[in-house]
Amino acid sequence: FASYYGDHMVLQQKPSGAVVWGHGELGAMVTLTLSGASGLVIMEKRAQVKGPSGTWKTVLDPMDRGGPYALTAEQGLENVTLRDIYFGDVWLCSGQSNMAMTVLQVANASQELAAAARYPYVRIFAAAPARSDVELEDLEQIDLPWSIPTAENLGHGNFTYFSAVCWLLGRSLYEALGSPIGLVEVAWGGTPIEAWSSCRVLQACGLPEDTGRREGLQISLWHGACFNLKAALCFAPPLNLSLSSSTSQHQHLSGPQTPSVLWNAMIHPLLNMTLRGVAWYQGEANAFLNTDQYNCTFPALIADWRWAFHTGSARQTEPLLPFGFVQLSTYRHQSADDSFARLRWHQTADLGVVPNARMPSTFMAVAMDLGDEHSPYGSIHPRDKQNVAHRLLLGAMAVAYGDKSLMFQGPYPTQAVLEVTRGLLNVTYSQELICRQRDAQAFEVCCSSQASPCQWQLAPVVAVGSRTVTLALSGCRTLVLGLRYAWAEWPCEYQACPLYNSQGLPAPPFL
Repeated sequence: FASYYGDHMVLQQKPSGAVVWGHGELGAMVTLTLSGASGLVIMEKRAQVKGPSGTWKTVLDPMDRGGPYALTAEQGLENVTLRDIYFGDVWLCSGQSNMAMTVLQVANASQELAAAARYPYVRIFAAAPARSDVELEDLEQIDLPWSIPTAENLGHGNFTYFSAVCWLLGRSLYEALGSPIGLVEVAWGGTPIEAWSSCRVLQACGLPEDTGRREGLQISLWHGACFNLKAALCFAPPLNLSLSSSTSQHQHLSGPQTPSVLWNAMIHPLLNMTLRGVAWYQGEANAFLNTDQYNCTFPALIADWRWAFHTGSARQTEPLLPFGFVQLSTYRHQSADDSFARLRWHQTADLGVVPNARMPSTFMAVAMDLGDEHSPYGSIHPRDKQNVAHRLLLGAMAVAYGDKSLMFQGPYPTQAVLEVTRGLLNVTYSQELICRQRDAQAFEVCCSSQASPCQWQLAPVVAVGSRTVTLALSGCRTLVLGLRYAWAEWPCEYQACPLYNSQGLPAPPFL
């Protein structure tokens, strides 16, 4: 079997078929047998070992949730058996250090670790950090093989395994669905999106690639990807590159920050897996690198991963694989830098909310109100991962599992009407509003006689209705050209942003 198969694993349940693959003797026939707890054979599949990689692959018939099962692969007189296998939903969790933070590091860690034993049907797996200059067929190393959760393997150490966001989301999905859940963690702290991106994504967004690659191969791969994705990746680079105050495109990146090296070593080996969804927490590194290209690179990465997992799994992973992500939290309390604010906006492809036309079947956990100035791991690593996971869960249940009745995102403005004579701006929202901080300086208007440069001025809140916010424009003596909300690196205190909905979900920032 491939290195990431093992005892205690979860394979994807119906309606998809789980893909199983492994290595063997070139040309040999491998027989795969799935057996129930009593030893009764439920399914038998045969696959031939093919070159040049010497691998075999087969798709299991769709299975109902449950287990335990045993899976045996036989080649001649040799056989390998994996035991205690369940069918359920498999979620991939990826990103940088806020995804890599372990359960040991979060708020109420001791209670969370003590509760691990209550979730034996949530199975966990963690790939070891690795990078490669070429696409690998198998993982080089594993930090945590498929395991039943314990206090030790959920809190092994700082930024090692197992991911707190991934675990808290997975156990919540188990509670909501009753299905076994398989969680696969592939994360590395301090890494930009470029490292997790294939050459197709980098080319789509006009970003430089690792100079050691073969240009002819890149171009042929890219055109093939565009064709197979029905041009989902082929959007033009963003128009506002000149506005970026982030690192130059031509800066030399090394180690795990090098373009595509984590895609090659940590994502490409997993493409045969049948997945139910992805959870992503990344972006802090791109607040300082190619910030204003993120409105291209992030939608492109989502579309590319979907195409790659769909084709790699013999079309068993759905083409619009549900993709959830965490919008950036906070970093420096009084910083005048707006790179975090711009990155949050670009995480939505500059449309403010998801899902949207450029990011279908996605969902987002807003985290700008979960800042943690006194985190022992630095303020960029807030310890409240429970609220992050809860907000991801709401999005997953609504988007991935189709609960249309569920409110999974905060209120968002639908229109703004200017009362010129009274000097007021009335902003109408999509949901009923709960105002927690009426005097917070969160709204700003662009007052200028010309579009650039924009002169942003505070617009105090003078009234809050059921679905409307009225702003005073006394500082504007010229045209009002723009409106923005929570446009700061640290826009509000802990769970105290100005606007929430009745479910306690914060209104996301907008421009």
